[in-house]
Formats: sequence, structure tokens, C-alpha cells
Amino acid sequence: MKKDPKRLSVERIYQKKTQLEHILLRPDSYIGSVEPVTQQMWVFDEDAGLNCRDVTFVPGLYKIFDEILVNAADNKQRDKSMSCIKVIIDVENNTISVWNNGKGIPVVEHKVEKVFVPALIFGQLLTSSNYDDDEKKVTGGRNGYGAKLCNIFSTKFTVETACKESKKCFKQTWYDNMGRAGEASIKPFDGEEYTCITFKPDLAKCYHLCGSFLSQFIFNLDFLNIP
Repeated sequence: MKKDPKRLSVERIYQKKTQLEHILLRPDSYIGSVEPVTQQMWVFDEDAGLNCRDVTFVPGLYKIFDEILVNAADNKQRDKSMSCIKVIIDVENNTISVWNNGKGIPVVEHKVEKVFVPALIFGQLLTSSNYDDDEKKVTGGRNGYGAKLCNIFSTKFTVETACKESKKCFKQTWYDNMGRAGEASIKPFDGEEYTCITFKPDLAKCYHLCGSFLSQFIFNLDFLNIP
């Protein structure tokens, strides 16, 4: 009996993927569509201020930015003295940076996972500080993906944080959709705490940073109340 050359093998039909592979293969399940959509939204235009108009943007790109922004805003809940969030969007170099002056992430090794806490939070899937269901939720995120999705959909993703309690400063960079981690830099620290996330969205997977999309980013920032 002749084999049909067009017939797929069992191995081709039934496949197992890692979590990382599945996220990259099916981004819509995690960050929404990676195709541009146009819809009417409130945005902030430099010349007209708040303006309701048609905006073309990529939901997935908006989502990964929002994950980092929500993390920064959540820090206000943990540290009432936090007073500033800075966002820098460099369209020419395809880089977004989100900085806050709240309490830094503990620069200590996790005793169970044997990895420094900032690396655990931003570089390993299904890690979260919001798994306690008995605790009242006042912050975003609870499923262990969060900011890691931004790392996964970026060609370069850098975490910097300084912690007074640990008296250390931590910096580490991931590359190629969280596929490769650079060496962590840990130095003594004595100054004001901060956390800064800088990333280059993978434009091949998330389309592009366009002007109307940036207007929506700015509008989103206007709703962050950091007194």
C-alpha cells in the first residue's frame, strides 16, 4: 500500500510545546492581537489636548507596555512615599523605558529557587507575588505572566533596581524573546531606591510604534495618579 506523500505524520499532527514556545506561537491567547486595529478612542494630542478620534494601534504591543506600567503603578500601593513614574518612548531606536522612585525589589537570592528575586520576577514564567488568594487585591496581575510577557515579546529587556534594605543594585538583560539571559550585575548601593525597565519590542511580532499609538500611551499615563 502506497503512502500518501501529503499525509502528515503523527509527530507533525500532535506536538508538544514549551510554555515559551506556546506564548510566541499563540500570542493572542496571552497579549491579544498582534495585528493593527483601528477604533475610536480618547487620546492626548500635543496640539489639541484630549481628543476622541480614530486610533490605529496593536493590542498586543499596548498590552506589554501596560504590564510594565501597571507594575510601576502597583509599587505606589507598596510604598506610599513613591512620587514619580517616568516613561521615555524612543521611536527612532524602538525603546521604551519605565522608571519609578518607589521601593526597590529585594536584591537577595530566593532560598527555594536559588535565583535573585528580580531575575525570578522578570525572567521566569509563573512567578508572582499575588498568589495569596486570602489577601485583598489592590494591585494588578495574579497569574504569573505579567511583565514576563513584555520580556518574551522584546528583542532586548533590561531590569535595573536598587534596594536600601539589601544595600545592593541589580541589573540584568535578556535577549531574543527571553531566550537568552545575560550575566546579572550586582553592586553595593547606598542611595535612593528605584526600579527601571527598558525594553525593545519585537516589531516583527508586534508591528510598530506609530504616532497615534504613542498618543494612546500618553493618554494612559495621564490616568496614573502619583501625588
